[in-house]
Amino acid sequence: MSAWIRMIPLEEAEGSLASAYQKVRTPHGTVDNVMKAHSLRPHTMEGHVSLYRSVLHNPDNTLPFWYLEVVASYVSMLNNCAYSLTHHWSNARRLIRDKARSDSIHAALSARAPQQAFEGKELELLRYAGKLTTSVANMAKADIDALHAAGCNDGEILEVNQVCAYFNYSNRLLNGLGVTTEGDVIGYYKEDE
Repeated sequence: MSAWIRMIPLEEAEGSLASAYQKVRTPHGTVDNVMKAHSLRPHTMEGHVSLYRSVLHNPDNTLPFWYLEVVASYVSMLNNCAYSLTHHWSNARRLIRDKARSDSIHAALSARAPQQAFEGKELELLRYAGKLTTSVANMAKADIDALHAAGCNDGEILEVNQVCAYFNYSNRLLNGLGVTTEGDVIGYYKEDE
């Protein structure tokens, strides 16, 4: 079982669900369980995939894709979301393309100590994402001021805010419905040859 609720298999999809499944296919040609979890309400699947693609895969983002995947992974670690972490750490690792660097980043994030692998604005953005995930009621203008002081511009802050917000949504969808990676092709990006 790959979720605690019914997910309609691709071969049984009809009408708007069949159309939605076509729109959410991965670059591998598959439909991941995170999207299948919406199969009883295809309209929510369409909103989900639109948000996902805009925050992580839009070429208009200015922060590097590897870094956005690191933010996604950190938020998923903080939320104990194995599903998102499995997929998005795979993406980060593939995009970093340096095993020693990716191993040190993973260790630092797992220890909730991003300062062990990052500095400057990358570190401050991770701290911001961490606080937004674990202590949202305590967010203050001072958090944004710290980002500005570290050299972040407002667009970069918004990008990390949106990745963080999206993964808090997605992590709750996945953990709340018991969705697993069973049957998924892991990661958005293909493994290096």
